[in-house]
Amino acid sequence: MKRRLLVLTLLGLPLGVSAQSDWQTVVGRDLRFRLEMPAPAQETKAAEKEKGHAAERVAWHAARDGEMFDFDYADYLPGWFSERDSKVMAKELGRGAAEKAFPPAKYKYAKDEPVTLQGWDGYALDIENADGALTMMRTYIVKDRLYRLLVTAKNDEQARAAANRFLSSLKLAESRSS
Repeated sequence: MKRRLLVLTLLGLPLGVSAQSDWQTVVGRDLRFRLEMPAPAQETKAAEKEKGHAAERVAWHAARDGEMFDFDYADYLPGWFSERDSKVMAKELGRGAAEKAFPPAKYKYAKDEPVTLQGWDGYALDIENADGALTMMRTYIVKDRLYRLLVTAKNDEQARAAANRFLSSLKLAESRSS
């Protein structure tokens, strides 16, 4: 009886592994972060630098069931954020461009609030369209680095679960003591 149970358990193991294989872990080259994205996630680098950038912007993009999963970060010049109010900066960087693309008169701002990740200031913005589909954005400022996550989710449980998995998977190497 125990052998049969063991054999059945081992036969079921590949099914569990394959269900997880459509996600991959992305780890920063400098080991300062990790997160999960649908596989395959493609890395790109922006050749141009924006105002205040100390290095090029690094981004990852993935798609799953017609949904978009984007993550990027950019290092800023030393003191760029530490000389400013990071709560205000996180909101400006997280919401500023979104208001142009998603005018509040046409879209419902389901979540629009400051958040923290491991003690670091950030901003959460979830925008819902008329069909109930969401565009979810998170912006975090960690020292002089800006992290941004953006994901779209149809109005169904599976898409929203995948979006939340992606957003909640970001882990930073450093925590900020309050």
